[in-house]
Amino acid sequence: MEVYQDALRPVLAVIGRIPLRDLTVQDVRTALAKMAVTHSTPTLQKAHNCLTRALRHAEGRDLVRRNVSALVDTPRGREGRPSQALTLEQAAALLEAAEDSRLHAFIVLCLLTGVRSEEARALTWEHVDLDAGTISVWRSVRAHGDTKTVRSRRTLKLPEIAVEALRAQMRRQAEERTRAGELWQEHGLVFTTTVGTPFESHNLRRDFRKVTAAAGLGSRWVPKELRTSFVSMMSYQGVPVEEIARLAGHASSRTTEVIYRRELRPVITTGAEVMDQIFRPRHVRPVGADAAG
Repeated sequence: MEVYQDALRPVLAVIGRIPLRDLTVQDVRTALAKMAVTHSTPTLQKAHNCLTRALRHAEGRDLVRRNVSALVDTPRGREGRPSQALTLEQAAALLEAAEDSRLHAFIVLCLLTGVRSEEARALTWEHVDLDAGTISVWRSVRAHGDTKTVRSRRTLKLPEIAVEALRAQMRRQAEERTRAGELWQEHGLVFTTTVGTPFESHNLRRDFRKVTAAAGLGSRWVPKELRTSFVSMMSYQGVPVEEIARLAGHASSRTTEVIYRRELRPVITTGAEVMDQIFRPRHVRPVGADAAG
């Protein structure tokens, strides 16, 4: 899975040239310690787990004498940055700044439908119906092309702005295909590089941050926060959490509440507030009522 490959890259930068049979516990400990200086603890855990699994396979094939990664404790990394959500004003600024960007349709789609970045990157034209104004989310860039869960497979109605953005993306891609000529690699993907190849996550993050910077939002945003922003805006408009869960492709509304609890409006007190408004005239005497009586 690509997210684990990205997490493992800093470790391989340190130990990648060491032959497997020569790899030691200290080599792994040193690589993780260097990574801990610049990466969060969850990212370190992903990298360490991935390395351990890889060496377990190598051990099973008798390529290494022992799994040295399994003998190392994961060090504590930097504090991870909490996920962010765009305000309505920030979202509007981002969409405006993205108009001339190659990521325009990608940003519009993720922000206005809540599809995961990994789902958008795997989206093919075969699963886009611009006449009906729908997309079918059946794939992702995860291992074997599966979506995160079975409930993640869904067909979504597109806002008109997303339909127009995808039409423009189709025209842009046709022009890039012509310019690339024999260099073009056809994969049927909606979002590609200028030669038709799939977007890699680190290149996507880099280009996305250029757009957020141009929008005056700084460069500390990541594509997955478009989805966070979608949930936040849906919740702010009063959409029930159960419906947000369906749109987001979560297995249950509980998943939505746990993952996006900071973005969901507090609704538990709503019933009490409404009942207070309805019944207060019957149970609360006006100020000065006794004196008037």
